[in-house]
Amino acid sequence: MQTALPREALQTYKSKSQQARVATESWAGRNLFCPNCESLHLKPAPPGTPVIDFTCPVCRSPFQLKAQSHAFGTRIVDAAYSEMIRAIRSNSTPNLFAIHYERDAWRVRDLIIIPHFAFPISAIEKRKPLAASARRAGWVGCNILLGAIPSDARIAVVENGKAESPRLVRERFARVKPLEKLPVERRGWTLDVLNAVRSLGKPEFDLSEIYSSDKALARLHPGNHHIRPKIRQQLQILRDLGLLEFLGAGSYRLT
Repeated sequence: MQTALPREALQTYKSKSQQARVATESWAGRNLFCPNCESLHLKPAPPGTPVIDFTCPVCRSPFQLKAQSHAFGTRIVDAAYSEMIRAIRSNSTPNLFAIHYERDAWRVRDLIIIPHFAFPISAIEKRKPLAASARRAGWVGCNILLGAIPSDARIAVVENGKAESPRLVRERFARVKPLEKLPVERRGWTLDVLNAVRSLGKPEFDLSEIYSSDKALARLHPGNHHIRPKIRQQLQILRDLGLLEFLGAGSYRLT
């Protein structure tokens, strides 16, 4: 994988944002591979296709591409809030490739892939409606809160300008793919508990430690009044999916 962005034909665009869009899309078409199968290339979606920018020609997985010139912080700006919530609830969210490119060096600095099954509702932040003077007055967009997505599902493809091997990316994708088996209406809880486990910052933990997240989880799921039993249930699910190992006596280990 090359990290340099193509520059040919960019002089026909005056806008920096247009140049960046054309360059990153062209780079993606030449360099991106499918993390879900062995395909070394992705196929650009037909012009005007909403949300989806690429598809895998082998397994048909859909991908969306977002690019920004500043380093990844806590948020990635996304499209309409209502559409993103609908996509999550209908299990139709595409996999997301997010690119951080260096404008001066004109190269890809960081690239992550977030699998389509790794977006909990808690990761979607509603933005303020556009002002009455705006062309799309009243339109409500959203942000993707990266910290609300488990680190397991923020898979590095390029990090600090160095590309990871497709084999390693696919191994990391395959590790979290069992989450895809969960019914979409239950998956959010599992992702939120996995994120709480990851926030402990340690490979082994016990129930008393994860119970410290009960108030935060209660805010994310206000309709549930039995938070600690729900936490225990989700730990069992994560164990069954192979993401946790039960050590006995209320202790667990991340696999």
